[in-house]
This record gives sequence, structure tokens and C-alpha cells, in this order.
Amino acid sequence: MKPTSSSPGVRALSASLREVREARKFGLRELARALEIDPRLLSQWELGIRVPPVEEVARILGYLRVGRAVTNRILYLAQHAKDFNWLDSNPSDLPAALTAVIQCERSASLITNWSPLIIPGLLQIPDYARALLTASGIKPEDADARLVVRLNRQRILFGNEPVRLNAIISELAIREVVGDAAIMSDQIDHLVALADTSNISVRIVPADAGYHPGKIGMFTIYDFEADPAIVLLEHYHASGFVNELDAIASYRKLVKLLLGKALTEDASQALLREAAR
Repeated sequence: MKPTSSSPGVRALSASLREVREARKFGLRELARALEIDPRLLSQWELGIRVPPVEEVARILGYLRVGRAVTNRILYLAQHAKDFNWLDSNPSDLPAALTAVIQCERSASLITNWSPLIIPGLLQIPDYARALLTASGIKPEDADARLVVRLNRQRILFGNEPVRLNAIISELAIREVVGDAAIMSDQIDHLVALADTSNISVRIVPADAGYHPGKIGMFTIYDFEADPAIVLLEHYHASGFVNELDAIASYRKLVKLLLGKALTEDASQALLREAAR
């Protein structure tokens, strides 16, 4: 049986409970005492070791006077926390799936990303990210919130123990103009600089590589030290998480196929420099 804490919903729920408590400036023991909950149990809920009942989540949120939108998002997480494969099709300002993505990124030991049409979010510069969000028809205030979150997510790539990132990107993604030519030039320069760091690998799949299953869509594999991997699938109006071992194995095979078609790191760097001119 898989450990419950490996599911994407549990990761998102545990992180959300901890974040709302800390935002209200409550200590864990203080909140546990107020709600007459064993502090060890509350700690296990916030660490994702155990899954709290939905009614207990509602009681915590009510006591902390959390707003309706955030309450609905966290209750949704509580209802679906144990689902190994999870679809979030709620396009709110900060979707529930984004909480799961952030938690996966923070705890992953390796992130492998395939992006056939756009630069991966962890590698986007602010101007490129804003141009994408604006072109997606997102309200300006929501776009601002998502941009801040996206840029904060990138911190995992730096610091004393940065996560390892293998970014496989189609040449189409760097040829497609997002914003304007100046933004694209800056974005590609940024890719070149990041690809020169020890924890980030950037491999480009040439546009003339022919058909391959990767053209069906983007995906990300999160590998963890102790838990099974999680695969994230992203689409316009929905995000899906896959936690089944057979499905994960299929995506690993697809990664091997894509790497077989991709240029070497040095050749990818050369192509990026040529594209930035």
C-alpha cells in the first residue's frame, strides 16, 4: 500500500493548513489547545503524515476565520486528499492544483519537465510570464497574484540546496514570440544563463524531429527521496496529477524518447544563443 503522504492532494492540504495557521500568527500548540486537538495529531496533519477529517478541517478554518474563497479551496483539497490521480478544473485566482504544484516543487529532489510550446514556468522571466498571463485573458489583479507566486516558486532553483531540474524544451517554444522580440531575446538569454548552472539541464528538441508522443502535451515528473513520483499534466482549464506506478513508468519512457531526440546540452546552448540574436 502506498503511503498516504505521497498523494498530491495530501501534499497540497498539509501545506495549506500550515500556511493559513501561520498567516493568522498562531503557533501549532496554541491552535491545538484552542481546538482541543492533540498537538501531535495537528502536526501530523500539517506534515501530511495523516489526513484530517473534512469536518476537522472546516473547524480549523472556521476558528481561524479564513475567507470564503480560501476555505472553499482547502475544503476541496480535504475532500480529494486521498485521490492518487487528481483533476483540478477550478480556474480560481490561485487554483487548488497550484498549491499542490508548489508543495511538490519544494519537496522534490529532481524535477523533469517537458514543454512543447512555452518556456517552463520555473525558467520564465517576469516579462515573459506576464505576457503569457495577459494573453490568457486573466484579470490583471489575478495575473499579478499568479506572477508573484510564479516568481517565488523559482527560488527552489537557487540557494544552498537547489533542486535539480531537467528541462526538455521543444525548439518551437523558443521560436514562438511571446510578448515581443525583445522579451523573447531576454528570455532566451535567461535560459542560456540558467543552463550554465550545475543543477539545471536544458535540452532542446529540434523542430524537425518529426512526430513523437510528446507533442500531445506538456508534463512534469516530480521525484522525491522517499515517496513515489508524481506526474503533473497541464491544460488550459484543468490540471491533473498522476500517482500510479504504471502511469509514471510510461512517462519515464517518454522522457527517454524525448532525450533521444534532443540536442546535447552544448548543442542546445548553441541553438539558444543563435535564437537570442
